[in-house]
Amino acid sequence: MRAEKQIITAEYLERLKASPFFITVDYTGLKVEHFSELRNRLAKTGAEIHVIKNTIFKVAAKEAGIADLAGSMVGQLAIVTGQQDVASSAKVLKTFESEFDRPKLKFGYLGDERLESDQLKQIADLPPLDVLRSQILAVINAPAQKLATMINTPATQLAQVIRARVEKEQAAAK
Repeated sequence: MRAEKQIITAEYLERLKASPFFITVDYTGLKVEHFSELRNRLAKTGAEIHVIKNTIFKVAAKEAGIADLAGSMVGQLAIVTGQQDVASSAKVLKTFESEFDRPKLKFGYLGDERLESDQLKQIADLPPLDVLRSQILAVINAPAQKLATMINTPATQLAQVIRARVEKEQAAAK
């Protein structure tokens, strides 16, 4: 392999190691201005999209310990990597595909788990990570809130009975 290709392969190896995921998209027919718009949208989610030769990416993926991609890397593909969660990047790609009919989601990896295009679209439909966290916390907190209410209810009822008794005695004394 030539020195230039080795440098590019090493760069992509570092990108793959730094990113918890990558998504491959077929960008065939995507105009330059649309590709730039896609880059801008992905940047807002902390992700990047790069066009790379399939053979160079296969070598980098193999060195990163990702399964053999020999049959998967066909056509004009671009790779999306990012520092944050895969859902926000998948959401941008799915939305962009619905608007411009391109790029087409091919497959991706989350850690060492392969995700096909339909799985990526399902992930794109998930709410953002912060919303998921708050929903999980709400589910966890619900039993605690019910327990606190149950514990406080008898004391509250007792206080209401005592107050009613005091008010009744005060009314009788007048």
